[in-house]
Amino acid sequence: MSVRLGNGIGWRPEIADAVERMPGIDWVEVVAENVCPGHLPESLARLRGRGVTVVPHGVSLGLGGAERPDEGRLAALAERAAGLRSPLVTEHIAFVRAGGPLTASPRIEAGHLLPVPRTRDALDVLCENVRIAQDALPVPLAVENIAALISWPGEEMTEGQFLYELADRTGVRLLVDVANLHTNHVNRGEDPAKALAELPLEAIAYVHVAGGFERDGVWHDSHAHPVPEPVLDVLTDLASRVSPPGVLLERDENFPEAEEMERELGAIRRAVEKGAGRRDASPAAAVVGARPPSRQGPVDAARQRLALAQTAVLSALAAGTPVPEGFDRVRMGVQARALAAKRADVVAKVAPELPVILGEGYRPAFLAYAQTQPMGGGYRQDAMEFVEELLLARRPEDARVRRELREWWLERSGPAPRSSRPAVRLARATRRVLLRR
Repeated sequence: MSVRLGNGIGWRPEIADAVERMPGIDWVEVVAENVCPGHLPESLARLRGRGVTVVPHGVSLGLGGAERPDEGRLAALAERAAGLRSPLVTEHIAFVRAGGPLTASPRIEAGHLLPVPRTRDALDVLCENVRIAQDALPVPLAVENIAALISWPGEEMTEGQFLYELADRTGVRLLVDVANLHTNHVNRGEDPAKALAELPLEAIAYVHVAGGFERDGVWHDSHAHPVPEPVLDVLTDLASRVSPPGVLLERDENFPEAEEMERELGAIRRAVEKGAGRRDASPAAAVVGARPPSRQGPVDAARQRLALAQTAVLSALAAGTPVPEGFDRVRMGVQARALAAKRADVVAKVAPELPVILGEGYRPAFLAYAQTQPMGGGYRQDAMEFVEELLLARRPEDARVRRELREWWLERSGPAPRSSRPAVRLARATRRVLLRR
């Protein structure tokens, strides 16, 4: 039985004061990786004190990846769920990294959510990963369908079938993002109504609503634009089939005035009410259980196959290697540029000195770096490696700017643990010499 959450909004520090003052907010969602239960922002603590439910929403677990979920990430997510006294915790049906031991290759971080193939291999791996996560978490887990720019060749299921089978085999709840259903309609030609008809509606935990924009026939799920009518129409369709336990407005940047967000919340409520009116006026429709036949195969072998496929895709997107056969090269290019742009934006936030030092040259320099240098760790490490690449190439040409970059890098590099590998020690020593020139 789902918890009735009501009307919510994604809590972000930039709109914290506005969210506190908004009428009719029953709950908020926070990015799990951005909060520490023992040191909550005062605004979030005040909301909790008023009885507003807080749900942690993870973005880095990578449940759709080939590897088993990382125990440390799971423990951190469990800590946040317990510390926030949340009735559930949510994550995404996506992979966010590839490589590593399963492929005997360096690990690559996507820095973004990437779609898993809707194949039986991917489903078997995802089901086992979800069960591992469920066992590690103190509250129920719900997983979200994601937006995608690319399609995998040779898929064996529709999105609705894939989600139906996942929920049926694991008991996991679903976080249905209607904006992502619209995105996949534009980008992949998938019918949102068909996906909704195939879903196990009783498994829905809550619903996401967000805005985006279309450019050159591609829909970008930006979370930085107003919610468009087609997304509200998908929400109405969903609400005509089932009463959603909760509906939440997501906005991650380009925040408007509070009044505009309140108007969007009002439009969301009206879309739900419109759907409820249709549901009350019509007899209940049978759920289309278009379920693919289950397959219980060796998951270890499936992990190996999935690992190789995901590593080839992410390497093409983030390291400039050839696009795997069967993928749309144009769409892969769009996705690669989107990943690089996101990296540039986030690095500029975690290392705000770099755009100041490099000025207008920051973004083109970073995008050029990102074309062939995949992210192997977090964004702070990415910033350090970007500056190393510049300095080792004696760029930019302005000696004063290079001195500032060198000083920035040396201040943050700190002493590194001594490696047991001679080649690593030699590389570090050489790099230090070069960086001091």
